[in-house]
Amino acid sequence: MSFIEVSGLKKTYSTRFGGNKVEALRNVTFSVEEGEFIAIMGESGSGKTTLLNILAALDKPTGGTVLLGGVDLSRIKESSIAAFRRDNLGFVFQEFNLLDTFSVEDNIYLPLVLAAKPYKEMQSKLMNIAQRLGIAGILKKYPYEISGGQKQRAAVARAMITDPMVILADEPTGALDSRSSDDLLGLFRDVNCSGLTIIMVTHSIKAASVASRVLFIRDGAVYHQLYRGSDTDEQMYQRITDSLTLLATGGDRQ
Repeated sequence: MSFIEVSGLKKTYSTRFGGNKVEALRNVTFSVEEGEFIAIMGESGSGKTTLLNILAALDKPTGGTVLLGGVDLSRIKESSIAAFRRDNLGFVFQEFNLLDTFSVEDNIYLPLVLAAKPYKEMQSKLMNIAQRLGIAGILKKYPYEISGGQKQRAAVARAMITDPMVILADEPTGALDSRSSDDLLGLFRDVNCSGLTIIMVTHSIKAASVASRVLFIRDGAVYHQLYRGSDTDEQMYQRITDSLTLLATGGDRQ
């Protein structure tokens, strides 16, 4: 069995007064192997954010299943779902989601504090991750005192500190300048090479070109996918560009 198994996933929303139904996802099926780096791309409204929310156990599907390490996410009790997300999933968001009244150090500690971990364990984990991510020198600063790139590194540290099964990233380079974006993508590549599974929703071709596989979503379904193979980032960039052009013009799958 694959590390993550998505099978026949469907999500239907009712409009405000229940008169119409919107099919956000329809029969989405794919698998993810442990240690893969997956990018999910598609136009606005294609269903990619809905898919990420279901993978994050933030939403439940109308039909189909998501198995993470053999666990059916839809069967986790509501009383246990927050703890499951905290212990097994790491999140990286476009807007960082750091608390300005907390230091960088305390922001990173937060998931472990919520899990009632002892301080010595938290401190040991933090220093290893902070040195690895190059943020050891800013731990006592506050989010408003550091750059966007440093904020995102702190967010990645917070995502990693619980030793999650997978990191889920939603447009992680969207609020960064080009240099900070390059730094973050290099960081994601390094983290992934250490064995951590990453699933990233992105509009950025450059960000997606770092991934080992790209899934293209159109009208709530997986339309096409690309595997990196032996391609360089530049070759992957061109293949993604070609696929997006095909997607936009309504052409047949490659």
